[in-house]
Amino acid sequence: MTTADIWFDPKCPWAWNTSRWLLEVERVRDIEVRFHVMSLWLLNEGRQGLEEWYERWLSDTLGPVRVLIAAEREYGTEVLRDLYTAFGDRIHRNKTPIGRELYTGALAELGLTGKLADAAEDTAHDEALRSSHRAGLDPVGEDLGTPALHVMGADGTLNAFFGPVVSPVPRAEAAGRLWDGVLGVSATPGFFELKRGRTESPRVD
Repeated sequence: MTTADIWFDPKCPWAWNTSRWLLEVERVRDIEVRFHVMSLWLLNEGRQGLEEWYERWLSDTLGPVRVLIAAEREYGTEVLRDLYTAFGDRIHRNKTPIGRELYTGALAELGLTGKLADAAEDTAHDEALRSSHRAGLDPVGEDLGTPALHVMGADGTLNAFFGPVVSPVPRAEAAGRLWDGVLGVSATPGFFELKRGRTESPRVD
């Protein structure tokens, strides 16, 4: 059994696609996916020269990750798998505005206490959020962002990397083949980058 740990920001459509791909890979390969929270707001904190549209896009990203971290502290890391799906379905599929209604709806869907929605406006969990964020991104290097993946190699070496960035989500054996390729390149000593220009916005499903 191979473990794949993904760090996500729930608003990022690329991370959403990668997470759905990993869940598909679980169906065709012997892997277990574990979910962790990072924050694009923290990643860009204090940065100068951000494009105006991106600053606006980031403006409502802190609340959701605070709620997720609060839920993790209350119920354990295992809750993040389904709670991320509940958040992501609302954000990416239903286009629900980010706010208290989204949080309480997602929490109620899983039978979790609605009081966790208060965390969106509370700094009490920010230290835990920063710790989770750094645990995911520090091994990757260069503050590359989300999705960040950690996979333990057969030799016990941690392979941490950004990506893959993919649209649309590969399904069935196509998902497995992409996983095989990602494992191959990420486990290759000295391999750092494989990239091509994006030709479309993310298609989420």
